[in-house]
Amino acid sequence: MTWNDLKSALAETGYIASETLSMALHLALVLGRPLLLEGEAGVGKTQVAKTLSQIRDTNLIRLQCYEGLDSAAAIYEWNYQRQLLSIRTAGDDQSSDELEDRIFSEKYLLSRPLLQAIQQEVPPVLLIDEIDRADEEFEAYLLEVLSDFQISIPELGTVTAKSKPIVILTANGTRDLSDALRRRCIYSYVDYPDRKTELTILNARQPGLNEKLSEQIVGFVQALRKEELEKKPGIAETLDWAAAIAGLGVNDLSDDPVTLQASLVCLLKTQSDLAAVPTEIAQRLAGKAA
Repeated sequence: MTWNDLKSALAETGYIASETLSMALHLALVLGRPLLLEGEAGVGKTQVAKTLSQIRDTNLIRLQCYEGLDSAAAIYEWNYQRQLLSIRTAGDDQSSDELEDRIFSEKYLLSRPLLQAIQQEVPPVLLIDEIDRADEEFEAYLLEVLSDFQISIPELGTVTAKSKPIVILTANGTRDLSDALRRRCIYSYVDYPDRKTELTILNARQPGLNEKLSEQIVGFVQALRKEELEKKPGIAETLDWAAAIAGLGVNDLSDDPVTLQASLVCLLKTQSDLAAVPTEIAQRLAGKAA
């Protein structure tokens, strides 16, 4: 599959990727390297992994990163309650070594996303979402796992990957990522789409909208992003708002200022942003979008 074929395959599922992103994803697949996607929240980074798993008809395994993430949540942990129950029900004729071998077997192992990803017979898509929210210590540990695609479990030994997962990492710029991580990845910055691209996305996801209303919706959102906002609306918000506008029976954004203003809760997600776009500003943006 060429990178143009990949771009077309993404488009067929409703994901309109830029040439830069399509090429980066293609090279990551060809070279077997992780793909690091950076960009503002809501620009469609996570959706790349979801769409790729759909195209490849394979499992999507997601590791959501957060501050304090550790190996127990990301890799594996033992089912301590089940182990304790096994110890309590063990017969007197079982030696301590036999009991230890039994309770530290795969039967009592709880696989978390990283371990699950290397246990798949068919290469899955491993999404490591918002890696910049995890601590630097976890990032360093992750590098070791991704380099060898094997995990050492002291009680069991080394678990080697049955298949090499397709790894996609996303980052929102919460903190700077290490040079070591960047060197190991193919990189692409995912920006907000231009008007033409966003209109194509909207038409692909909401084919029932009339042409004029679709153009107004995209024009409004594009103009809204230029305002001084705490959190700019992403593509997901555009799609939600379009669905809400259609559901409310609106045919023209300039027809009903009250409904337009009330519907902005789909686009603006903080009180300060809602206050920053009063009715007069919403009407001005709607007039530009017409």
